Amino acid sequence: MANAASRPRARRAPRVIAGLFASALAALSLSMASPAMADEVALDEYDFRIFGIVELADEPIEDVRLVITGNGYEVDVETDAEGRWAVGVPEKGDYDVTLDEDTLPEGIAVIDEEDETPNVREVTVGQSGSTVANFFIGQGERNTTSYLDQVLDRIFNGLNFGLLLALAAIGLSLIFGTTGLSNFAHAELVTFGGLMTLLFGVFLDVPIWLAIPIALVLSAGFGWLNDAALWKPLRKKGVGLIPLMIVSIGLSLAVRYVFQYFIGGGTSQLPGATGSGGSIGFFGLTWIDVGSMALSVVVLVGVAYFLLRTRIGKATRAVSDNPALAAASGIDVDRVIRIVWVMSGALAGLSGILWAYFRPGVSWDMGFQILLLTFAAVTLGGLGTAFGALVGSLVVGMFVEVSTLWIPSDMKYVGALVILIIVLLIRPQGILGRKERIG
Repeated sequence: MANAASRPRARRAPRVIAGLFASALAALSLSMASPAMADEVALDEYDFRIFGIVELADEPIEDVRLVITGNGYEVDVETDAEGRWAVGVPEKGDYDVTLDEDTLPEGIAVIDEEDETPNVREVTVGQSGSTVANFFIGQGERNTTSYLDQVLDRIFNGLNFGLLLALAAIGLSLIFGTTGLSNFAHAELVTFGGLMTLLFGVFLDVPIWLAIPIALVLSAGFGWLNDAALWKPLRKKGVGLIPLMIVSIGLSLAVRYVFQYFIGGGTSQLPGATGSGGSIGFFGLTWIDVGSMALSVVVLVGVAYFLLRTRIGKATRAVSDNPALAAASGIDVDRVIRIVWVMSGALAGLSGILWAYFRPGVSWDMGFQILLLTFAAVTLGGLGTAFGALVGSLVVGMFVEVSTLWIPSDMKYVGALVILIIVLLIRPQGILGRKERIG
């Protein structure tokens, strides 16, 4: 049972998070690209371009949708009355141009007997700064995937995304549980893991199997540094939770732009992130996907064992439940909080590495891209409970991926937040949360 001194903090925290959710959602909605409805997209925004034409027997086809993806970038475009289209892309590199066959006239398909996916063009933007992807259409049956296969493919992708999201969400939840801090700078812990892997695995040419453990150790050290240099001194001075949260927002902005200063605004790839993962022939999964999910499960099982079976883990749960009572029982609260920060840094770093392979790509704001979903997972599962964060992450990850079967991909994150709102209306404390946490 929480004592009277701990209840005001628990009552205020959900209200503060709800207000910040609204602000973050507004910011996200402004930053999300809307689906294109014209023949030219982002040409003024970027210096590099991909363009082409879609024709049937030398006759142009209008309003055919194409999706251009690569290097962590995705954009939609539709052909004009002359069958032409063009898009701007942020950097040189390899891109996939996929023609949506559902937007072709009835009975029309892209045919190539020597290609299993003739509706996809692999192109490279090189030194010239532009490239062409043309589609010349013939009569025939469309190359389609069954609806069941699409559902299963989305489910496995959702599971993969949910597991990597859980690694970040559990650390965020443990920090909130032990300190009451809603740390908006947690996104930069996620980014740090990807950046350190890029530094050692690409720039310093360290083998990737060694670069990843180095990045995880440095991520744990970055978590320790966060607490030692900033949060512990502020706690000692008795700074309130709302000022601490505002500090975390400022820290997030500062660190994010420091990252951008050093690596620029582009997207870089980790070794094996594109094209070399090797398909296992099972619903589009690659060996990297399988390895990512297996590693996530092993780590999450290890975290569960730590919290349930070890003395430090039990002390962590005690501090999360009631810091004052834990201190009176002889538990070194500051030591427990320091361990939580170290563990959270390592988990967030691993999440960033797996996110870099899932997207794929490493960028200066990659952690911020999933920050809102991480908070959604923590709140959905129940504030301050690690196992709730795991359940919330799986729900959010699964819905984000599976929902693209019915709603535009641009809206998939909004759909996850709608699910969050519905669940909280029914169960305000979250799936595994306790009523005492929100008063």
